[in-house]
Amino acid sequence: MEYLFRAVDKQGRLIDFMLAGRRNTRAASRFLGKALTTMRHWPPSSITTDQLGSYLKSIRRLQREGKLSAGTKHRTCKYLNNIIEADHGVLKRVIRPTRGFQTMRTAAATIKGFEVMRMIRRGHCLTCKPRVQDEIRFVNKLFDIFAVAA
Repeated sequence: MEYLFRAVDKQGRLIDFMLAGRRNTRAASRFLGKALTTMRHWPPSSITTDQLGSYLKSIRRLQREGKLSAGTKHRTCKYLNNIIEADHGVLKRVIRPTRGFQTMRTAAATIKGFEVMRMIRRGHCLTCKPRVQDEIRFVNKLFDIFAVAA
C-alpha cells in the first residue's frame, strides 16, 4: 500500500507531495523536510496535521535540527485539517479510474501529472501566465522535458 503525503497552504494551493511505502516517522520527516525546502523563503507559522504521532516526532526533530522555527505551532484539530482532506478526496476520485499502480515509480509519475494539471487548472501556478505557451513551458520545466507547441 502506498501513502500519499500532501501539503497545501491555507488558500489550498499545493506546496508539495510525496508518495511513500510507509506512514512512519522516517517518511513523515522526509516529507516535511521536502515541503520546508520548497517553502524555505516562506517558513510556516503553524503546521496542521492529522493526529498521527509521527508528525509530532518529525516536527520536533526538524526544530532541534534548526530546519523549522521553534515557534512553529503544530495543530491537530480535526476540523482544521478539512482543507487538505477535501483536496485529497478530489485527487482520490481522479486516481480511482486508474485501478491502482504497478510500481511506486508509475504511481509517483502519474500523481505528479495529476497534481501539475490541477495546479494549472486552478490558477495556482504563480510562475506561469494563463496562456498555452506559458503553461507548456511550466510543464516542461516541472517534468524536465521538451515539447514543441503548435
